[in-house]
Amino acid sequence: MSLHDPIGTDKEGNEITLIDILGSETDDVIKEVDLKIEKSKIYRNLDILDDREKEVVVGRFGLDTGGEERTQREIAKELGISRSYVSRIEKRALMKLYHEFYKAKR
Repeated sequence: MSLHDPIGTDKEGNEITLIDILGSETDDVIKEVDLKIEKSKIYRNLDILDDREKEVVVGRFGLDTGGEERTQREIAKELGISRSYVSRIEKRALMKLYHEFYKAKR
């Protein structure tokens, strides 16, 4: 049996192969490249954030730990502040980054 041999059909009668179900290495590589591009955009713009905003964004999105994202609760404990305050800091920081990305696209 090959990954490209038909194993059934979808609702519309199109043949489905095992590779369709499993995906391919190419899909994983594309996702990985996209992720690295997005992270590099964030890294380039971290300097617009104040220190606390930077700490929260870096921790939340795993930019400092090889991709291991931390929860708001974990970050709150590390910084000695409430989880809701981390949430507000994160929201403010993401808005700053969003506006910076939007300006760059113009």
